[in-house]
Amino acid sequence: MRSRRSKTKVKLLLSAVFFAILVMVVGVILIQIRFPIRYLDIIEENAGNLEPAFILAVIHAESSFRPNVVSHAGAMGLMQIMEDTGQQIAEKLRIEDYDTNKLFDPETNIRIGTYYLNMHWLNNNGDVTLILSSYNAGRGNVRNWLNDERFSEDGVTLSHIPFEETRNFVARVKRRSEIYTWMLWVYNWFR
Repeated sequence: MRSRRSKTKVKLLLSAVFFAILVMVVGVILIQIRFPIRYLDIIEENAGNLEPAFILAVIHAESSFRPNVVSHAGAMGLMQIMEDTGQQIAEKLRIEDYDTNKLFDPETNIRIGTYYLNMHWLNNNGDVTLILSSYNAGRGNVRNWLNDERFSEDGVTLSHIPFEETRNFVARVKRRSEIYTWMLWVYNWFR
């Protein structure tokens, strides 16, 4: 009688372990569908001071990895680069034969976008809220907010982002960055 109970317990335990593994595998697959990892080699090559998970999160929030998307404001490509910004950075990076259409090329867009993000990283001492706010709303707006007591208590950090679009963008990228950090850990474990 004991052996029958022991066998039943072992079968239940093995079934529970199998079910748990199945749920985890299905969960990982579903997360990868919702949060794909694309262009990682280009991202890693151009990341600079930034974590690849952070860049993936920006791309996901900006374009959902659609290289040909154009925003209502005219921002283009994966990292939603404005035409003037693209031109200025292409000159700094000495990108040959640059024209605005190159912003639809993933490699060029990521190269320009990561350079731009790294500029904001340097100008904002690595403060993620300031980096993302500057990237989305512009350095001038962020400078004004830091000088306004309604938005910054100390003139160094933002306590409130007045633009709803920018506030939402910062929150989306931060959440996605956490997801991509975990996903890259799993991805690199299998790589």
